[in-house]
Amino acid sequence: MVDLRIDLTGHLCPIPVHETRRAMDDHSPGEVIEVFSDDPESLHDIPALCQRRQAECRHELLDNGVILFRITIPDIQH
Repeated sequence: MVDLRIDLTGHLCPIPVHETRRAMDDHSPGEVIEVFSDDPESLHDIPALCQRRQAECRHELLDNGVILFRITIPDIQH
């Protein structure tokens, strides 16, 4: 189940990582966020954000050049 979907296609750095961070801050442990981005920097920035916050992050490259990130909010306070 996905709790939030964010379409950030067309936005360049730093918008995708900033909006992802804000969504992570606004959601509870165990919730899942899907983020869609076509900014190549997102392939580095969003997983790095998730690693710092100990969130599970998986990504998938879609046919249209969009990257889909699935992020599970950790059960840890930041």
